[in-house]
Amino acid sequence: MILFERKNNTGIITLNRPEKRNALHPKLVEQLKNKLTELSNDKTLSSIIITGSGKSFCAGADLAYLNNLQNYSSIENEKDSELLAELFLMIYNFPVPVIAAVNGSAIAGGCGLATVCDFIIADEKNAKFGYSEVKIGFVPAIVSIFLIKKIGEGKTKALMLSGEIIDAVRGERIGMVDILTDDVLKAGLALAARLEINSVQSMRMTKNMINLISGMSVETAVDYCVRLNAVSRSSEDFRNGLQKFLNK
Repeated sequence: MILFERKNNTGIITLNRPEKRNALHPKLVEQLKNKLTELSNDKTLSSIIITGSGKSFCAGADLAYLNNLQNYSSIENEKDSELLAELFLMIYNFPVPVIAAVNGSAIAGGCGLATVCDFIIADEKNAKFGYSEVKIGFVPAIVSIFLIKKIGEGKTKALMLSGEIIDAVRGERIGMVDILTDDVLKAGLALAARLEINSVQSMRMTKNMINLISGMSVETAVDYCVRLNAVSRSSEDFRNGLQKFLNK
């Protein structure tokens, strides 16, 4: 249900259920988690791109599977929800930058999948974003955590309470989309190439720092960052980078 290829130091994961608009079936979620676990141990990797095959990025939950959940107990539903939550956390906390190359519709859980990535590149004409859960009596619970972090509480309320589907241009306007393009994979690889010249160690530390300090008090965050500065100054990457800069 997923495809993988590597270009230089970038891993490209393609959701490969075009006939189901790349919907998040539990098997697809499990395959994604397994691949990300494998890639997280690759110290040579500088970025990951996630995209979709066909005309959609990801249509959210698999409707046939969602229909079966009506017969599940509350505990079973909780366990099922944990699978998606684990995937989102895995991407959010993935050691190196993760780029969503949104080639088409990213709806509900599919929009959440894009939102947990560090960058969103969207097809200017074909990408669509939205949380339609309220239209079917569902709650966009897990995905809301990450959307609030990305675009703020007010814009999250406007998008989630309306259930409105927006285009890529509006997505950029509200801060959800980072780059508009007519070729998301090409733009994703161009961004990945720019990231590749950075210190992978520094990017790992920086991403982890940003994720951690958002939940800290100012005082705790300052203490943490002072220690992190000291650690990074003693690293080999910093010594090499400083010498290259001084020798220009």
